Amino acid sequence: MTRISYKRRRFPATVIQRAVWLYFRFTLSLRDVGEMLAQRGIDVSYETIRASNVKFDPKIAANLRRRKLPPSPCWHLDELVSKIAGEHV
Repeated sequence: MTRISYKRRRFPATVIQRAVWLYFRFTLSLRDVGEMLAQRGIDVSYETIRASNVKFDPKIAANLRRRKLPPSPCWHLDELVSKIAGEHV
């Protein structure tokens, strides 16, 4: 896992991570993310959020891909019973 350095940033790592998460998880606009952070007492411009997304999104996505488990070779199927015109199909 690649360590992400948040040195020489105005905001703490938790604020940057929350802004990136809000933007990509809920497909909000940059201004909406800024307003949501402002409600929590964090004064940040949408341009700062955009710059954070450009810088940290590829690194965060790479870390998430590394943690993703491979698909299982075991498949589970469920039985489906449908009734059409009163007859079981």
